[in-house]
Amino acid sequence: MKKIALHWKILIGMVLGVLFAFILLSTSWGKEMVILKEIPASQEIVQEIVNGEIVSSVKEIEAKTIKTTRAEYFISRWIKPFGTIFINLLKLIAVPLILASLIKGVSDLKDIAKIKKMGLRTISIYVITTLVAIIIGLGIVNTVRPGAGMPKETIEKIKLKYADSDGVSDKLTKAAAQKDAGPLQALVDIFPQNIFKAMGEAKMLQIIFFALFVGICLLLIPEKQAKPMIDIFDSLNEVVMKMVDLIMLFAPYAVFALLANVIVAFDDPEILLKLLSYGLCVIGGLILMIIFYLIIVSVYTKKSPLWFLQQISPAQLLAFSTSSSAATLPVTMERVEEHLGVDKEVSGFVLPVGATINMDGTSLYQAVAAVFIMQVLTPGDITFQTQLIIVFTALLASIGSAAVPSAGMVMLVIVLESVGFAPELLPIGLALIFAIDRPLDMCRTTVNVTGDATVSMLVAKSLDKLHDPHPKNWDDNYETSK
Repeated sequence: MKKIALHWKILIGMVLGVLFAFILLSTSWGKEMVILKEIPASQEIVQEIVNGEIVSSVKEIEAKTIKTTRAEYFISRWIKPFGTIFINLLKLIAVPLILASLIKGVSDLKDIAKIKKMGLRTISIYVITTLVAIIIGLGIVNTVRPGAGMPKETIEKIKLKYADSDGVSDKLTKAAAQKDAGPLQALVDIFPQNIFKAMGEAKMLQIIFFALFVGICLLLIPEKQAKPMIDIFDSLNEVVMKMVDLIMLFAPYAVFALLANVIVAFDDPEILLKLLSYGLCVIGGLILMIIFYLIIVSVYTKKSPLWFLQQISPAQLLAFSTSSSAATLPVTMERVEEHLGVDKEVSGFVLPVGATINMDGTSLYQAVAAVFIMQVLTPGDITFQTQLIIVFTALLASIGSAAVPSAGMVMLVIVLESVGFAPELLPIGLALIFAIDRPLDMCRTTVNVTGDATVSMLVAKSLDKLHDPHPKNWDDNYETSK
């Protein structure tokens, strides 16, 4: 096993996780239902405004029995925790890694003008790739029209199953809070009032701002006074990178646990089949986006597309398993720096920013999902003006989208509202795609991470900061430490 490359080990873990879940679900023991919780009937006071007056009424809440299969019960309690531990470890090192690499990278530039140059190039390329992703998504969904002609009985079944679920209502609540925050709230959120609180809550943009601020200040003080602090962050960066190497030894087992849990969560194959054309539109668009990345890497950096995929594949597979750009960030940085040959001062800036604002896969998904929902619920031609609004809103939403699982669905609500989609249809619209959202989330996160790695190579090449890779192993200094 030691001689097998990491990406093959992770792939083996993924395949075994899927097979284990399917085998468990195929047994009579695994199919058996288990009662998780009994929720008794109750009453709730509901207030609404009628003709300008507040009217109170009593809403009857029916008794509910929450059930699950024994396979899902077993995996969620005895297998999934190992995947959760792995994700927690990656999140544990994400913040110190961003701080250390970004502060060290900025201070190594020796010139504030270089920061401006790198920042403008990074943001510009991210905006361009996001626009390309949205245009690809709209092109496919308008050509295939997956929402046209969906049977009414299927819509009703999906509505009954998901429209009133906690998952859909949670997304609507979060979207409402995001919308009510105001147009400049995203700008306000960049500036932390307490950096320790920002680090505790893993608010990436605030951490990036603080790291940039510290790095710039280190450039503005005498080199003799700045050197001790720079050395500390340089050492911290090396320590955290070694942590990544050690944590990744556990990756094949973690993705086994994560994939097994995802498979047993799908409980209605019929609905998934009905949504297949929509899902294939999203996946087709994501594949075209990967091809676009490979073309620009090949043309601009003169690197082999297959070599690029091979080097970044562990980060891609991890992104697929976790559905989180933020959790994958430490691995992405390690692969980009050591295996793609991007200088730390570039990767330390481009990748944390990308994990926060570059959501090419999510933007493509929002474009496809928004048009698909309108094709199903409001049949008719979708005007060019409406599609332009979708492009603009999806671009802005991708910047504000959090690097966590299913954040794209929250932003989808804002995209739909921007084109005047009826508010009463929003729960049904989200319910339409809710069943298939998790597997698509896994795919689009893979594209997000690939886009981050691609842009880091482009920026590094433009600044002459792309060199021959120097991979490190977890046991490079093991013999000397004995």
